[in-house]
Amino acid sequence: MSEPVAPIRVVLLVEDDPGDELMTREAFADNGFAGHLHVVRDGRAALDFLHQRGEHTGVPRPDLVLLDLNLPFYSGREVLTDIKSDPDLVTIPVVVLTTSRAEDDVLAAYRAHANAYVNKPVNFDRFIEVIAAIDGFFIAAVHLPPR
Repeated sequence: MSEPVAPIRVVLLVEDDPGDELMTREAFADNGFAGHLHVVRDGRAALDFLHQRGEHTGVPRPDLVLLDLNLPFYSGREVLTDIKSDPDLVTIPVVVLTTSRAEDDVLAAYRAHANAYVNKPVNFDRFIEVIAAIDGFFIAAVHLPPR
């Protein structure tokens, strides 16, 4: 009898800055992330991915969303509100990963039920540490609900 296969971990990164995308990819690689990192560059594409529509029909449901706040088309706030108000998506953990340190942004994110609010470090080594912490907690330690 074969052993059960562990579920593939899928992370959706919603990030419009190619430099931040590259740092995130490198940080996950440096941390040994064995899952799949999907990237979309704006709020509209994020919603299409999450709702599996348009060019994102048939994509896997993410186990975790890393969400920038300042995005084209729909803001990260709008994407977060959509996720947390949809019964099919509400259980997906959302980590707001942004440069904003504004108290209003932090408060609004938590009021919209973000699971965490993390500031993007500008220093690459610190960025690696932050992604490793997110990876270690949400991917390695947290028991996620069934898909």
